[in-house]
Amino acid sequence: MKPLFGRTKTLEQKSADFLDVTIEASQVLLTGISHYLNGATEQFEDDLKQITVLENRGDNLRREIENQLYTETLIPESRGDVLALLENIDNITNQCKQILMELSVEIPVITPEFHDGYLHLAEKSVKAVEEVVSSTRSFLNFPLMIEHSLNKVYFWESEADRLSETLKRKVFRTTGLELSHKFHLRYFALHIELLADKAEDVADRLAIYSIKRSL
Repeated sequence: MKPLFGRTKTLEQKSADFLDVTIEASQVLLTGISHYLNGATEQFEDDLKQITVLENRGDNLRREIENQLYTETLIPESRGDVLALLENIDNITNQCKQILMELSVEIPVITPEFHDGYLHLAEKSVKAVEEVVSSTRSFLNFPLMIEHSLNKVYFWESEADRLSETLKRKVFRTTGLELSHKFHLRYFALHIELLADKAEDVADRLAIYSIKRSL
C-alpha cells in the first residue's frame, strides 16, 4: 500500500515537521518539570516560553497541512481521518504547554518526597507520546504496519496510570499536609497523566484508521 501523501513532498515534509514539534514539546516539558522541582525559576520560565513557541509553530503547521489538503484536493477518501488525527496530535502539544503554564500560574508547593513521583510520571507520559508519534509516522508511510508500535503506546499509558495512582495515594496518606494542599498536588498529577491519555486517544484513532485502510 502506498504512503498516504504519495509524491506530495511538501505535505510530507510539513507532516514530519509537525510531528517533530510534538516530540520537542514533550522533551521541553520534561526539562521544565525538572527545573520547576529543582527551584530553577528562570530556566523554568524559559522552558515555558520555548514550549509556547513550539505550540504556535505546531498550530501553524497543522493549518498549512489542512489548507493544502483542501486546496489541492488531496486524499479525499482519507482527508477526514487525517484532519482528525492532526487535531488530536495537536492536543498533545497543547497539553504539554498547559502543564507548564499551570505550574507557572499556580506555583504548587511540591515537597521533595514527591519529586521522583512527578518526574517518573512525566517520563512515562512522554514515552507514550514518543511511541504514538512513531506510530503516526509509520501510519503515514506504511498504514498497515503499526500494531506493534501501538501496543507500546498502550503499555506506557498504563504505566502512567499506575504511577499516577501510586503518587496520589502517597499524597493523601502523607501526614502534615492540609487537605487543600493534597488536592493541589493531585490536580497536577492528573494534568501530567492526561498527557498519556491524549497519546492513547491518538493510538485508538490510528488503530481504526489502519483497519479502514486495509479494507
